[in-house]
Amino acid sequence: MRKAIFLDRDGTLIETVPYLSRLSQIKLINGVPEALSLLKGKGYSLVVVTNQSGVARGFFDMNFVLESHRRIQLLLEEAAVAVDAFYFCPHHPTEGDPPYRVDCNCRKPKAGLVLRAVSDLGIELEGSWVVGDDLPDLMMARNLGLPFVLLRSGYGRMLEEGGLLPSLRREEWIADDLLAAACLIADKLPG
Repeated sequence: MRKAIFLDRDGTLIETVPYLSRLSQIKLINGVPEALSLLKGKGYSLVVVTNQSGVARGFFDMNFVLESHRRIQLLLEEAAVAVDAFYFCPHHPTEGDPPYRVDCNCRKPKAGLVLRAVSDLGIELEGSWVVGDDLPDLMMARNLGLPFVLLRSGYGRMLEEGGLLPSLRREEWIADDLLAAACLIADKLPG
């Protein structure tokens, strides 16, 4: 069994663009390839878990999400690193039309995406982490009992500065970006 870093996508790996609509809008955040290389070097699988309710809302389709993930993987591979898998939730509980208008178990903060990855990829939750930039990421980590790093590179800075961030618990930290989070995680490892 492997341990994993469960990563949000927008604001964590790529710059935040509300309801991304063109592949040309995909830009890796500075330091992301180095961060992922560091985490891979520490033995972690890298798994992206992302809410993509733009599908339910009709802003883009499933194929666009898949193409976006292929584009991100290509950008990472050009920097000599890759993520192991992408998992996404296309649903929304109150917007859109069936089959995407549904209160599912895969929409963060629920744990369905992570649990599917655990099953599919043979990942052990003990020793795994969640890294993201928004409250659903934090709450998903809490629901799973996993350590969490909130990034300021996306919505995290607004949450922090706006006083919207709940009090952090033991095993929860804030970092400027994914590279700082990767260094923090590496520092917390035994030995």
